[in-house]
Amino acid sequence: MRPLLAADADSNGATADFIDSLSSFSRLHRAQRWEGTFGDFLTGILPVNPVALARSSHEYVWDMLRWHGRVGDADASENSRARELFKRELFGIDEPLSRVVDYFKAAAAGSDVGRRLLLLLGPPSGGKSTLAILLKRGLEEYSRTDEGALYAIRGSPLRENPLNLIPTSLRADFRERYGVNVSGELSPWARDFVEREFEGDFVRVPVERVFLNEALRVGIGTYAPHDPTTADIADLVGSVDLAKVAQIGDEGDPRAWSWSGAVYAASRGVLEMIEILKVKREFLYLLLTLTQEKNVKVSRFPLIHVDETILAHTNLAEFHRFLQEKENEALLDRMVIIKVPYALSYRDESRIYHKLVSGAPAFRNVHLDPHVLNLAAVFGILTRLVAPAREGLDLAKKLRLYAGEAVEGMPESEAARLRAEAPEEGMTGVSPRFVINALSNAITRGNTHSLTSMELLLALKDSIESDARMDAKQKKAWIDHLICARKEFYNRWVKEDVHRAMFASFEAEAQQLLEKYLDEVEASLDQRQVSDPITGEARPADERFLRSVEEKIKVSDSGKQSFRQEVVRKAMVAFKAGEKFKLASHARMREAIEQYLFEERRDVLRLVTSTARPDDDARQKISVVQQRLVAEYGYDEHSAREALSYVTTLLAQE
Repeated sequence: MRPLLAADADSNGATADFIDSLSSFSRLHRAQRWEGTFGDFLTGILPVNPVALARSSHEYVWDMLRWHGRVGDADASENSRARELFKRELFGIDEPLSRVVDYFKAAAAGSDVGRRLLLLLGPPSGGKSTLAILLKRGLEEYSRTDEGALYAIRGSPLRENPLNLIPTSLRADFRERYGVNVSGELSPWARDFVEREFEGDFVRVPVERVFLNEALRVGIGTYAPHDPTTADIADLVGSVDLAKVAQIGDEGDPRAWSWSGAVYAASRGVLEMIEILKVKREFLYLLLTLTQEKNVKVSRFPLIHVDETILAHTNLAEFHRFLQEKENEALLDRMVIIKVPYALSYRDESRIYHKLVSGAPAFRNVHLDPHVLNLAAVFGILTRLVAPAREGLDLAKKLRLYAGEAVEGMPESEAARLRAEAPEEGMTGVSPRFVINALSNAITRGNTHSLTSMELLLALKDSIESDARMDAKQKKAWIDHLICARKEFYNRWVKEDVHRAMFASFEAEAQQLLEKYLDEVEASLDQRQVSDPITGEARPADERFLRSVEEKIKVSDSGKQSFRQEVVRKAMVAFKAGEKFKLASHARMREAIEQYLFEERRDVLRLVTSTARPDDDARQKISVVQQRLVAEYGYDEHSAREALSYVTTLLAQE
C-alpha cells in the first residue's frame, strides 16, 4: 500500500472541509424552510419585520444590492457599496453600473422611474449579460438570508405575497397597525384556490417560505427571442391548457390555464429579456404595460397583478433599427436606457482578459508572458477611441490618460473632459471575445505552451486579415493600432524588464537617484547651494543633471519650474504623512529616473545582449539575465529568450 504523503493529507483535508461546507449548507437550507397558515404568518412571521415582507420587487432588488455591499468599504458612498455585487466580475464600466444602481434606488423609493423598463444598450461582449447574471445570482443568494426572506401562498404559480389575501376593506386598518401599505391583488388562480379549498377563509390559506431560483423558475425568469414569425405571446403569459380543459370542462377556470409563461416565473423577482428589440411589438406593449401598471391582460381573465422587475438588453444594431420606426417613439419614452460600453482603460480591459483566460481550458497549461494581456488590452482600447482633435494629443496619450497615467502637459482632469467630448466612445471597436479567440487560435494552431507578446501581435494581425466582416480600410486601421501598441507601449515595457534584470541593484540605484534629484531641485527652487558629496565644497544646484532627467519625459524648459514644484509638493505630502517619497509616489518621475538609468547602461545592454559572437562571459551574463526574468518578472524560458532577442534588435536600431 502506498504511504500517505503530505500532499495526500492536504487534499483529503480540503475534501473533508468542502463536504462539511456542503453539509452545513444543506442543514441551513432545511432550517430556513417554513410552512404554516396565513394566520400563523400574521402572528409569528409578520410582526418581526412588516416592512420587509411588503416590499415590491424593486425594493427587494435594492435591498439585495445593499446587502451585498455590506462587505464593502464602510467609508465609500452608498452607490459604491451597492456596486459590490458586480466588482469581481465587471471591470471598466463603473459609470453604467452606477446608473443601474441609481435606477433601483429611485424605483425602490417609489419614483416614476420604477414604472419604466430598464434597458441595457451596448456592443456584444460588453458585460450586459454578465450584469444580468450577477443580478440574478445575487437575488438567489439574498433570498436564502434572514434579511431576504420571501413568503408566498403555497402552490401559487405566481408565488403571490400572502399579504395580498387581506381584503381591501381591511387594508387601511392593516396599514395603521403595521405601518405598511398592501397594494397587490390576488390572481385568478389564488381567488379560485381560496374560495374552492377554504370557502373564502383566507386565514387558513397555506403559506410557505420561497427561495428564488432561476433553474426552478421561481422568481427569476428569462426570455430569449426566436423566429418572430413563430413567436407566441403565450411564451410570456401562458395560454389555455387543452388537456386540463378536458378534465375541468371550463376554459375560463384558472386551473385550466397554463401558468408557465416567463412573466409568471419572474413574479416577485426579475425577468431578463434577452435581445428585447427582436420581439414582436405586441410583446413590447405587454411588457411596458406590466412595468407601468403591474398588470397583464390575458383572454378569459380580468387584469392579473404581477410585481416584477424587467431587465432587458439589446445590441446597437437592433436599437438603431428600432429608432428608425416612428411608431416606436412612445415605447422609448417608457424605457430607462443605460449604455454599457466597452472598457476604456487598458488596465480594466486586461482584467477582463485575465478573467476569461483563467477559466478557459485552452489556457490551462499555457504560460503568457507578463505583457501579453496588457498589450492585447492596449490594442483593444485603441480600436475604441475617437482620435482627439487637440494638438499634441494622440491616441496613445489619450489611452494613457484614460488608464490614469500622467502625460506631459495634461492635467489629471483632462481624461474626464475628453470622455465628455466623445460620449459614444466604447460603443464600437474590438470585443474581448475577438481578442480571446485570437489568443486561443494562436495556442491551438501552434500547439504551444508559451505565448509571447510578439506572438500575440502576430495572432491578432492574422485574425484581422482573415476576418470577412471588415473592409480593407478598417483592417488597415486596426493593424496600425497593433503597430502603435508595440512601439508606444510594449517596446518601453520590455526594455524596462531587461534593464531591471540586467542590474540587480536597480531599485536601490533608482531610489538614490530620486533622492539626489530632490536635493538638487530643492536647492534650485530655494536658490541655495548644496554640499558636494565628494569634495565637500558648496556649489550651485546641478541644473545640467536636473534637465538630463527631465528631458527623458519631455519636460520642456518653460515647464520645468511647475514640474519641479509639483514633485516637491508630493514629496512634502509624503513627508507629512510619515512616509518615504519613493518612485511609486510619482508615475512620471519614475519614468524619468528609469529612462535616465537605461540611457546610462545602453552600451552595456548592447554588449551583453548581442548574440553575434558572445564569449563565455557574455553568455554567462545572458544566462543570469534570463534566469532573473524568469524568477522575478513573470517570464518563462521561451519568453525570456524572445524578450532579450527583441531588446537586442531595438538597441541595434537606435
